[in-house]
Amino acid sequence: MSEPFLTGFTLVELLVAISIISLLMGILLPVLSKVRDHARTVVGADNQKQTVVAANLFACDNGGFYPPSVSYVEYGGNWNWYDPRTLASWNTTPMHPHRAMSEYLGSYIKDASIMFCPKAPEKFKYLQEAWDAGDEWNNPDTTFDVLAFRGSYCYYWNYIGWLDNNTLFRGPRGPSDGIRGQSTVMVTCYFGYDHRRVPKSYGSCERLKGADVVAENLIESAWWSRPASGGFNLSTINVKLHAAYTDGHVESFKPSEAVPMKAIMNRFTNEPYPIGMGPGDFYIPGNGLR
Repeated sequence: MSEPFLTGFTLVELLVAISIISLLMGILLPVLSKVRDHARTVVGADNQKQTVVAANLFACDNGGFYPPSVSYVEYGGNWNWYDPRTLASWNTTPMHPHRAMSEYLGSYIKDASIMFCPKAPEKFKYLQEAWDAGDEWNNPDTTFDVLAFRGSYCYYWNYIGWLDNNTLFRGPRGPSDGIRGQSTVMVTCYFGYDHRRVPKSYGSCERLKGADVVAENLIESAWWSRPASGGFNLSTINVKLHAAYTDGHVESFKPSEAVPMKAIMNRFTNEPYPIGMGPGDFYIPGNGLR
């Protein structure tokens, strides 16, 4: 009785198979990366839309007005505007009965991931905990009070800033705004310049080409940043940003189509923070201004 005839791959056949698999992986990986990136873009746009829906529901339940902005800092009984990424400020003021955004929108938004841009390097590790705690939030990583925290989107309802044409930016007060100088933009991706932590650099929740990560600290989510040098400027930055408006629609915009806005250091004189100090410039889509 003859032995069964055994078959198998030769070394050459194995090498050919491995080469084909490697070639296919080389083709598929960039495609999969683009698919993942597109999926994050869709999620990010939906996050912004859901935030506007929540603010509009709040307005329906509160006389047609959006909640107060929490993007301010308070010193010794006085306060001024600050970073529009703020989700919880340090303390309250007479004009701001709550320092946490979730005290206003928490009943409309349960999942704090909606307040996080999926294109950002990483989510603030206590995002959900801080959102749920509201005014009672205190960072557990410290032995002293660290109450404030900032996310990866910019929120502009009831916010006032300084535009480079020596006029004020005024965020919408309610869904029916959009007249008498009121902006219609509600939420944008973070895109800015000259933050005090990375002077003379562009920063964004969207990944900029050649950018490094500005690490999360006790009060800020991480973001991407790259110095403004070597021809890297608003005209050459190739990134698609998104903004949501009072009527709930979301649009994309380019950095070259944006208008810079500065945070106001003195709300009585409207003096913005000096260059290299404070949170720097924030770029708003030009069509969101009126």
